Amino acid sequence: MKFKMRENGFETNVEYGTLIVSGNEQYGFRPYQLLVSSIAVCSGGVLRKVLTKKRMTYSDIEVTADVTRNENGAQEIQRIHLHFIITGENLDEGKVEKSLDVTRKNCSMVQSVKDSIEITESFEIKKQK
Repeated sequence: MKFKMRENGFETNVEYGTLIVSGNEQYGFRPYQLLVSSIAVCSGGVLRKVLTKKRMTYSDIEVTADVTRNENGAQEIQRIHLHFIITGENLDEGKVEKSLDVTRKNCSMVQSVKDSIEITESFEIKKQK
């Protein structure tokens, strides 16, 4: 990836389009937002594959990320708590818990930061309407 400086940040072109990154969210995505998004979406995507492979029926997965940053110094991310809301029929809590363990071990973004950012997960099951 090649990043080109702009007046208020940097930009890069990828297959999907132009990504603009800035420390000021008025001008682009903030770096911490991209990091948290990568971890949340990678985890959600891997969980989706795991549930499908285990033949568990679901219609939706929603992920909420709560971020704790160090108030002193560089404002680095210390903790991310991912909460998954899984909508489906006859989902077994024990199997979903095991699926999250598999997800954690197979998400490349979580594995990339596991020694520097504490990642925790929780989930709830919502019945399909």
